[in-house]
Amino acid sequence: MLDPSQYETYQSLPPLAGLCSLQRAAESDWSLEESVARLKRLHYSFKRLHESLTARITGEPIYELKMAFSHHAYVLSEQVTLLRRRVGEMREPPLGLEDVPHAALERMHDQIDGATGDELLVGVYQVVLPELLAACERLQRDAHPLADAPTVRIARLMQFELTDVLEFGRQAIRCLIDARQQPNLEPWQEFLTKCLAAAGSIDGTAAPDGEIPEPYRAEQPVTFEKEPRRDERFIDPYNAGVNPEAFLYDPNFSARDKTLMMYYKRLRELDVPEMMASILVELKNEEPWEFHQEMSRQLWDEARHAMMGEVGFVSQGIDWRQIPINFTWSRNLNLQLDARERHGVLFFIEQGLMPRTGKRYEWEVAKESGDPLSALFQDFDWADEVLHAQIGRHWYVPRFASLNESLQYGDRCWTKVLSHWREYREQGLTEHRNWWPGLYEQACRIWGREPDPRALAFCETYEDSRADLQKLDGG
Repeated sequence: MLDPSQYETYQSLPPLAGLCSLQRAAESDWSLEESVARLKRLHYSFKRLHESLTARITGEPIYELKMAFSHHAYVLSEQVTLLRRRVGEMREPPLGLEDVPHAALERMHDQIDGATGDELLVGVYQVVLPELLAACERLQRDAHPLADAPTVRIARLMQFELTDVLEFGRQAIRCLIDARQQPNLEPWQEFLTKCLAAAGSIDGTAAPDGEIPEPYRAEQPVTFEKEPRRDERFIDPYNAGVNPEAFLYDPNFSARDKTLMMYYKRLRELDVPEMMASILVELKNEEPWEFHQEMSRQLWDEARHAMMGEVGFVSQGIDWRQIPINFTWSRNLNLQLDARERHGVLFFIEQGLMPRTGKRYEWEVAKESGDPLSALFQDFDWADEVLHAQIGRHWYVPRFASLNESLQYGDRCWTKVLSHWREYREQGLTEHRNWWPGLYEQACRIWGREPDPRALAFCETYEDSRADLQKLDGG
């Protein structure tokens, strides 16, 4: 009879593909039922947090938080997908993934959806996400390392990514919420903690303790803030006095000068996450999870592109805060079109970037400019946009009889949008000042070269054309 304690592998190689020891693998205090139950509870909270952060992107004024919410919502969407896939591997449908696992968790997340700015930061990054991290650590430790190895793997992946997300959250709270404000948030934290206790923690591993607390604030429908908000660094946001596409596609201007307009275009892509968030919020229950996951990836890519523009200007020694970063594209689409129409405009624009005159052209200009950072950013920007066109073909185009019909619909939707160019000026919201000469002269001083008189004189606006240079009828 084999004595288990005397069992040895070949030349003492690590046993069981390095997953664990023989002694640990021989333990049987785990079950598929327990694994599925924990995964489904984690899934519920990850998905609810993804929805909460996505819904805050448009109305969050602080740029760094807007970018972080875009990133963290994407990370959470990837984790939701891992969890859904794993549960699907262990159970036949119906999987019950849309079921509420505990009323206390539902109350907690419903209240987070309506939280104020400081409450949101504390609730997400100081209470719920740390508890999710602890739940992932427990799952990694408790799941059978051999029989349930796929679950252990995703628990490790989630733990790894959540660690970085939480570090940002902790730093954000330290920067934005001072010691004098913390006592005012203690009742909010206490409420959330009571919800977790009543639920037996997020993963259900603790004994439920206490009743579900009454709502922290009167429960009422949460209204999505469609109008984009920006912080005080974003000056003159209604300004549409410079048409960068007209400059970019003019053969009379040098590639080096055009990199400035491309950095501007990248930073201005801040308005794409602001618009895309509205699509995800308004189509929440009309599209399957896979739609939300892929669109969350695209939204995060667009946020990355905006940060590429930020980095580009800073690398040149240029203060982008002196440049009007226009937000009227996202504002007008959000306020004038419904979610399906906005998606049509988005796909029409993405598809229009695929020909040689689109993203390839921008990359070629960047390569020619001699600015290696611009070339790097445009290379990846081009790759991202190819992916985005594919996402649109997957989720948007099948709603139409043909690709051509889907493009025509998107074009019509964009044509419906009134730019309000003159109205904004008449209302005193902007003078549409031409900020280009000042930016260009500053860049030339940094580069140690004389401005090109033709480039310095550039003054085309968005008054009569949109970003694809299509002429407008009015508005």
